Amino acid sequence: MARKKQRGRTAAPETVAETVDGGLAELIPDRERPRGWTLVIDGAPQSHIDLDDPALLTFEYQRRLGHVIDLAAPAGRPVNALHLGGGGFTLARYTAATRPRSTQQIVEVDGPLVQFVRAHLPLDPNARIRVRSADARAGLGKLPDGWADLVIADVFSGARTPAHLTSAEFLAEVRRVLKPGGHYAANLADGPPLAHLRGQIATAATVFPELALAADPTVLRGRRFGNAVLLASDLPLPVAELTRRVAGDPHAGRVEHGRALADFTGGAAVVTDASARPSPVPPPSVFR
Repeated sequence: MARKKQRGRTAAPETVAETVDGGLAELIPDRERPRGWTLVIDGAPQSHIDLDDPALLTFEYQRRLGHVIDLAAPAGRPVNALHLGGGGFTLARYTAATRPRSTQQIVEVDGPLVQFVRAHLPLDPNARIRVRSADARAGLGKLPDGWADLVIADVFSGARTPAHLTSAEFLAEVRRVLKPGGHYAANLADGPPLAHLRGQIATAATVFPELALAADPTVLRGRRFGNAVLLASDLPLPVAELTRRVAGDPHAGRVEHGRALADFTGGAAVVTDASARPSPVPPPSVFR
């Protein structure tokens, strides 16, 4: 990373920017961490990366996805992980740091963004991470049955999840790719009246028998727009430990499951390819 030298000292890194398919991508330096960066696309913060400490997760939703990665298998055991959506590769870096020898694939549709991140925030060459520039659902379709221990969906285009990644047909493909007992986790964004979030839970319930949802209580009460992490599997989930970890986060969250989650869903309609719509547009205040 280029740095200016002033009076014998190395100056702090400066913001770097480049136009990618999704808009203007910026890497903004973390003034408290010499090799820490925040990836922002068209003004929307996407992820935080610390090249010196890839196990550090600072964004609220990424911490919750990190808990899912921690609980997907016994501590330290390698996994096969598929990341739908790349961003700054934060969660793949985290998995490689906490579960060495894991085999990972990232599918990111924005090829110029992939090149931008690779150029400025290179992956550890020893990490077993493959990055493919492709549509998330198309990339998912190329994987064999039962390949993944973990599938993480964190896909946004213009701050919205594309419609074709919200349907029961999409989730059926996810389940096909998962091993028995594997975990699916999705970063969802919604605000009042939470119709999108309720629909996603109802849809996942038609494909997976076990569900849990982690979010800020104010989001669950429909008081503000925010992120929620949906976790699904065909076997019982580690709900008690997930609840403990989410409650202990710097921004404490809540986990819903079972009857409480079914009640929260409130009879929402299942989303199919024919009825799918992108997730709602975030209000401007979210990124201020």
